Amino acid sequence: MAAVEAAAHEADRIGVELRLAHAYEWPTAHVSPGVPPWDRSGAGAYRVVKGALTEAERWAVRAEPQLRVTHEVLMGSPVAVLESESREASLLVVGGRPPGRSGSLRLGSVARRLAAHGRTPVLVVRGRPDPTGPVVLVGGPAQEVREAVEFAYAEASARGADLVVLDRTTAWNSRSHNAFADALSVQSEKHPDVTTHRSVVRGGFRRALVKASTRAQLVVVGVRSRGGRRGAPLSPAGRAALHRADCPVAVIRSTGR
Repeated sequence: MAAVEAAAHEADRIGVELRLAHAYEWPTAHVSPGVPPWDRSGAGAYRVVKGALTEAERWAVRAEPQLRVTHEVLMGSPVAVLESESREASLLVVGGRPPGRSGSLRLGSVARRLAAHGRTPVLVVRGRPDPTGPVVLVGGPAQEVREAVEFAYAEASARGADLVVLDRTTAWNSRSHNAFADALSVQSEKHPDVTTHRSVVRGGFRRALVKASTRAQLVVVGVRSRGGRRGAPLSPAGRAALHRADCPVAVIRSTGR
């Protein structure tokens, strides 16, 4: 229920209601009649899913008692249903897979697709976040991370956390990062309660990002849309965050502004 609790806290921070959705896809594989649990109408499976959503709603209300919570079972594949739901959402929250044998945290196919194609910011809840740790922002060109900067500062302010900016560029006046520095400056002025730390990584950026995630509450990465279209690939650092970070990861898609 970690994703439910995280979604409740985010909804309360943003000031919106929480909508819990479960995608139910009718099985296409043939099952011989009489093999239990045989349920031609699907009523039994629906009751199980509905019961799970009701329990999830209880968890959300326990996390944020004043929050308005609704839930619904929707027919269709998880990716199709959640992509559709994201059209009207402020934030889409999904759970990641548990650790694999190698110790890395594998990214589920649904979370991976939504991070690449979702129509709204996507929060993948995973790992063991440090509740006293900072928010970590993956630096990059402003056209890729401007909205991510805004999101990271808002999260750090709401959590009472510092902001750590991981970047591999040493000079702020480089052409690709000058606007990024300006974006940080603007948000720093808007959020004077947030202490910003810039960490310049020399070599092994993905390794440094994964290490930082072990002490963080949240990692925030930006994704640049292709001419306003969805489906632009994540950067190598973004992929590393989604596949190996040891805390929740927020993927914030640029709007091209």
